[in-house]
Amino acid sequence: MTSISRTRARAVETLSLDATDTRNALSAALVGELTAALTDCGKDPDVRAVVLTHTGTTFCAGADLRDPPDPNALVALLRQIVELPKPVLARVTGHVRAGGLGLLAACDVSAAATTATFAFTEVRIGVAPAVISLTVLPRADPRALARHYLTGERFGPAEAVRLGLLTATADDVDDALAPVLDGLRRSAPQALAETKRLLTARVLETFDRDAADLTALSARLFSSHQAREGMTAFLERREAAWVV
Repeated sequence: MTSISRTRARAVETLSLDATDTRNALSAALVGELTAALTDCGKDPDVRAVVLTHTGTTFCAGADLRDPPDPNALVALLRQIVELPKPVLARVTGHVRAGGLGLLAACDVSAAATTATFAFTEVRIGVAPAVISLTVLPRADPRALARHYLTGERFGPAEAVRLGLLTATADDVDDALAPVLDGLRRSAPQALAETKRLLTARVLETFDRDAADLTALSARLFSSHQAREGMTAFLERREAAWVV
């Protein structure tokens, strides 16, 4: 059963995360399929841009705790979005949690409906937003981000725009993206690729400098006693032992 559905209209390829039974959580299978789909888009001269969106009420619930991806595979996926020689746009109409925010931050332009919600929930299950920091920290205001990294609170799209995680929010997300897609269709492919390289240079410097350390941190935290308690509590729908 596929986790990614694909459509194309006027040179824009839409990749939809389509694993609604797991709220589009980042499983090993979903990460692998999305990586393959992006590879196809990157090589296809008829694709001008890629839209990353979702079916169901959740864009991405973060890592699949029952079938988590290899941290190195997740790093590679995030880097692939950043390095893809085509603009990648995120289209969000639902909820985004934890690792899903890493996908969002990897995209070049992102828009969400006003009903969308966001949260860095890692701290509530005993881990840290380690790997996704490769895309989140270079894009977002670190001072404003601190509260949400440290508390795991939910926040809305207006706050996500303020943080730098979103480009725009609107009642109709397609209305927000329409002029962007029109502009991309009017732009030369070579110019888009080189302009994207200018925009993503600092993000890629972060990958080169920090990817190995953050991957090791993620692996260490996920194997810890507190993470085991946090993930068990989450799956059992109860409070973790440390909640006071």
